[in-house]
Amino acid sequence: MVDRIDEKILRALQADARLTNAALAEQVGLSPSACLVRTRRLEAEGYLLSYHARLAVERLRPTVIVYAEVTLKRHHPDDFLVFETAIADLPEVIEAAQVSGPFDYFLKVCARDVLSWRELADSLLRSELGVDKIATHILMKETKPFVGYPL
Repeated sequence: MVDRIDEKILRALQADARLTNAALAEQVGLSPSACLVRTRRLEAEGYLLSYHARLAVERLRPTVIVYAEVTLKRHHPDDFLVFETAIADLPEVIEAAQVSGPFDYFLKVCARDVLSWRELADSLLRSELGVDKIATHILMKETKPFVGYPL
């Protein structure tokens, strides 16, 4: 269970994971030692899973972000497991979620270009993963990037 101070710690770290413990403690109104104890507890209890840097990937190399709706041919639990295991090994698939509705999975893919995405999509369709169809949406502009969960 988290309290209001824990939520302050989590909000602050979502906004800036590089905060020093001293700066974090000052921001949430705790002593550095008390803040460190709480932060370690939040990590140990699984509330704080990891620390990340948000990259400007478009500055590193040409990139196309694709949102893909994937529908499987069959809906047996083993079919889902086979698909999920396979996409976990694809570095281009940067997010994946099983969803309700007219398709089974929503993928976020970072490809070098549209041709690279098409080749990946074709390989998924030709594979033995049971993919029936893929609907593609190319990101035109990111209007609100993910910066953290509302707490």
